[in-house]
Amino acid sequence: MNASPEHQRILLDVADLDRRILQAERARTKPVQGPRITELVAVRQDQLRELTALTGTRDDVRIELSRLESDVKLVEQRRARDAERLATATNSKEAQALEHELDSLARRQSDLEDAELDVMGRLEEAEAAVAAQQALLDATTAEGSTLTTQAKADVAAATDLGAQLARDRAAVTEALPAALLAEYTRRAGNSAGAALLTRGTCEGCNMMLPGTDLNDIRRAPEDAVVSCPECGCILVRTEESGLS
Repeated sequence: MNASPEHQRILLDVADLDRRILQAERARTKPVQGPRITELVAVRQDQLRELTALTGTRDDVRIELSRLESDVKLVEQRRARDAERLATATNSKEAQALEHELDSLARRQSDLEDAELDVMGRLEEAEAAVAAQQALLDATTAEGSTLTTQAKADVAAATDLGAQLARDRAAVTEALPAALLAEYTRRAGNSAGAALLTRGTCEGCNMMLPGTDLNDIRRAPEDAVVSCPECGCILVRTEESGLS
C-alpha cells in the first residue's frame, strides 16, 4: 500500500487520539476509586453485622436492667406496706413475722441493687461498644460517600473527554484515504496501529529493528506504507528515523 508521507504522519495523530480515547473509556468504566469502594462495601457489611450483634447485646442488658429496677421497686413497695402494718400491729406474733419478712426483704433489695449495679456496669460497656462500632461504620460510610462522589465526577469528566476526543478523531480522519484508515484500523487491533520510527527503534513496541529490516525500509519509496516486523504497526518515517 502507498500513501503520502503527510497522510502517514496524520496516522500518528489518530493513534494518539485512539490511545487517549481508550484511557478515557477506562476511566469512565473503571474509575480509580472503584476497588476501594468495593472494598468499603464489604467492610461496611461486616461492620453492620457487628453493630447489629452489639446492639442486640446492649438491648438484652437494658431489658435485664429494666427487670431488676422493676423488682427493686416491688420490694420497696412491699417493705413500705409491711412497715406500715408493723407500725399498727398489736399482735406480737404478727409483729414478729412482719419483722422477719422486712429483714428478708431488706436482704432481697440489697441483692437486687448489687445485681443492678453489676448490670449497669455491663450496660455502660455495651453502650460504649455500640458507640465505637457506630463510629467505625460512620467513618466507612463517609469514606465511601466521598469516593463515590469523586468517582461520579471522574466518570462524567471521562465521558465528556471521550466524546470530545471522538469528535477530534472524526475531524482528523476526514483527511485520510479510506483504504489507509482501514489498514490502520486493522493493525490497531493488535498494535499501536501507527508509530514513529526513531533512530532505528519502533516507538510502538520500543524494539530496535535489525539492520536487514532497516535496510529494507531504507530502500522503500517515500510513499510506501512500511511495517514494524516486531509488532506490525505502520512505521512513520522522519529525519530522525536513522535511515540516512
